[in-house]
Amino acid sequence: MNIASIITRPDNPVLGDTLLAYLASELPRAGLVKWLAPGTAAEIPFVGRGAALALAWERATEVIGDLPVDLNIISGINRRKRLLVADMDSTIIQQECVDELADLVGKRAEVAAITERAMRGEIEFAGALRERVALLRGIREDQVEALLRDRITATPGASTLVQTMRSHGAYTALVSGGFTLMTGAVAARVGFDEHRGNVLGLDGGKLSGTLEEPVAGADAKRQAVVELRERLGLEADDTIAVGDGANDIDMMREAGLSVSFNGKPAVAAAATARIRHGDMTALLYLQGYSRDEFATG
Repeated sequence: MNIASIITRPDNPVLGDTLLAYLASELPRAGLVKWLAPGTAAEIPFVGRGAALALAWERATEVIGDLPVDLNIISGINRRKRLLVADMDSTIIQQECVDELADLVGKRAEVAAITERAMRGEIEFAGALRERVALLRGIREDQVEALLRDRITATPGASTLVQTMRSHGAYTALVSGGFTLMTGAVAARVGFDEHRGNVLGLDGGKLSGTLEEPVAGADAKRQAVVELRERLGLEADDTIAVGDGANDIDMMREAGLSVSFNGKPAVAAAATARIRHGDMTALLYLQGYSRDEFATG
């Protein structure tokens, strides 16, 4: 059984019964439309594989056209995952922390250009991170604390995603190529069970411009998924992973459901599902949660 998942922005509920009925008519052996959140998220079960599945995707995308809607076709088996592994920068939060830190020393443009190339996979991640971190030398710890408080914002729906999955028994981990100085605060704010990242060097309460080795890049993220899965006694199909940059691809390949959240082209191509319009609650809808099942506190 396949699921056609149809999601849009919560603040722009453009979905309607007519659109969904038309979409269902284009899917082979389609079942009943199920609303997960009126106007915002719905799903349609259908049966098809191989050429029939490819044709179903082609027809469904034609129906959606240019509407601001995320359409994904996913497996109807083992929908609700027991492990969430999420990237931090431009995924769980709306900023790139290293770029924001660079702004404190007037080097934002220089660092952001390196960040963009690294996230697209155009340059090697570890070397690019060391290069950027060297430019951050001299930033005080209290400046980092103020930045976290005043400029770092969670992506809409991130806390709801994490808290809802935890309330239904899932384990949640924030796994970042960024810095533990920041992942700790973000994990606590959003509600993750644990966090991992790179450790910045400190000298007299200031950033030294160095990182503890080895640098945690793409392979460290992948290993984190494998380690967490084995520790919890889970299979790959019990896992959902979400990210946006090239260093997330290996991590996402270890998950039964991988989600590109506003991801770079290479990430979108590698993912099971792609979210460009919905917020982070889209990951709950992909798992079949309805709006009235969301955790609110």
